[in-house]
Amino acid sequence: MTGGTAQATLPTMLSFVKFQHTLFALPFAFLGVFLAADGWPGWLTVALVLLAMVGARTSAMGLNRIIDREIDRRNPRTADRELPSGRLSLAGAWGVTLAGAAAFVLAGVNLNPLTTALLPVAMLFFVVYPYLKRFTWLCHVWLGITVGAAGAGGYIAVSGAFTLEAWLLWAAAAAWIAGFDVVYAMLDEAFDRQHGVHSIPADLGRNAAIAVTTGMYITAVASWIGLGVAAGPLGAAFLVAVLAVVAPLLAWQLRLLVRDGAGRALGAFNLNLWIGSLLLVASLLDIVWLR
Repeated sequence: MTGGTAQATLPTMLSFVKFQHTLFALPFAFLGVFLAADGWPGWLTVALVLLAMVGARTSAMGLNRIIDREIDRRNPRTADRELPSGRLSLAGAWGVTLAGAAAFVLAGVNLNPLTTALLPVAMLFFVVYPYLKRFTWLCHVWLGITVGAAGAGGYIAVSGAFTLEAWLLWAAAAAWIAGFDVVYAMLDEAFDRQHGVHSIPADLGRNAAIAVTTGMYITAVASWIGLGVAAGPLGAAFLVAVLAVVAPLLAWQLRLLVRDGAGRALGAFNLNLWIGSLLLVASLLDIVWLR
């Protein structure tokens, strides 16, 4: 059921776009903001970056769910989502998605010329991802690049330019997100293989999926270390957070994946929500208090 009779309540709309998962990328956007500003950038910049992030995440997730609604309907794990189950109409889904896109554009054009120029590129990335999984297992990498751009986006929102710090922020978040997206895809390995949906687990197998996730996590940690060394405002607090907390946490998730499978590893999935927040707090310690 995707007709116009479903009630588009606020909880349903928030659930439709998995609003709580905005926390994956939002801390990295503000890490980029504070790093580029070397401190507080001003309330207007913070408000615009927040609006851009929420809008981007809402429009990207909405497009993914709309484009994938028939696949979700056939998959027992996803059949109860808002569109396949009929709890949200297709018109309501488009309303949420377009509202997010409008917020994203409004924020982008009010930040600086570079963010304005990059708006069409970002929207193209949002649209391509849902279709990419129909053709190639590289969809995980594309998703990582798309969501991971939050850190670089926050940086250029303040600086108006790409620098090494922006690239390292982007690479770290992109590799981290792509890594746990591969783990997530392991839950649907049999379904994807049967229905022609491409993913690393479905196309290349479980061992390849574990190897790719391991490589992605190593790349993420190495990029965060590189950021801590290369970015002048960062220092001991950020590097301690990466080496003493983030790296062991990712290693523990990999151990669960190898020993117990994707289901057990994803039991620790929500801990990933805290990685960005931890690194943001550590960066603020370096930028503000410890200075």
